[in-house]
Amino acid sequence: MAYTYLITGATSDVGRTLIDRLLTGAPDALVLAQGCGDLDKLASLCQRFPGQVRPYDVDLSDRAKVDTFMQLLETSAPSPTHFIHLPALPVVNTKFKAFDQTRFDKDLEIEVHSAIRICRTILPAMARAKFGRVLFIQTSYTIGCPPKNTAAYVMAKSAIGGLVKSLAVEYAKFGVTVNCVAPSMMETNFLKNPPDLIVQAAAADNPMGRNATPEDVVPAMAFLLSDEAGFITGVTLPVTGGSAIV
Repeated sequence: MAYTYLITGATSDVGRTLIDRLLTGAPDALVLAQGCGDLDKLASLCQRFPGQVRPYDVDLSDRAKVDTFMQLLETSAPSPTHFIHLPALPVVNTKFKAFDQTRFDKDLEIEVHSAIRICRTILPAMARAKFGRVLFIQTSYTIGCPPKNTAAYVMAKSAIGGLVKSLAVEYAKFGVTVNCVAPSMMETNFLKNPPDLIVQAAAADNPMGRNATPEDVVPAMAFLLSDEAGFITGVTLPVTGGSAIV
């Protein structure tokens, strides 16, 4: 069976690492890769895997553009067998009394509402095929005690946890699994410039003495997307170096 992976946030460090993992040794696989204004980050992958990476520039905060994107895929691409939702949201370190409602609404559009619209489009085909894998990324902040001043970020990510459980129960009988990974603070280019005291403190507090990297998280994702994980659904898998033991 030739797999088609629809990946939102494919231009992120995690997205690119995952694409490399999924396509290596899989010449029949296809990745439908969404980014927003940064598709140049996929250039090297397009060169390494010619014809296997199709980039799409889509603003996930715009519902009309998400709907247009899904209509385009329905008419020009194979039905996705796998959907991986990886939009990168910056952690906004703001006290609740200074809560930015406009920013929060945009984060919800990117993180939650776009996922709902995409799932409503692709899940019926997965159900008919009696096979599908859906994977989200959360944060370990939703498992234990979150840092102070991260209410907007944690609320947006927490909504995904509810979606995972609900979809997992509804689509299990169709052979579709819905899961999530929840990494601790990750060292990515998204966080490196400039160095942040929160990032440094998270590394110091981690039992392993460092933050996570995409190379730590992607193997867990690849497993949950694999055929071997067919009886695992509704799970949020912490990838934390022990920092979110509960």
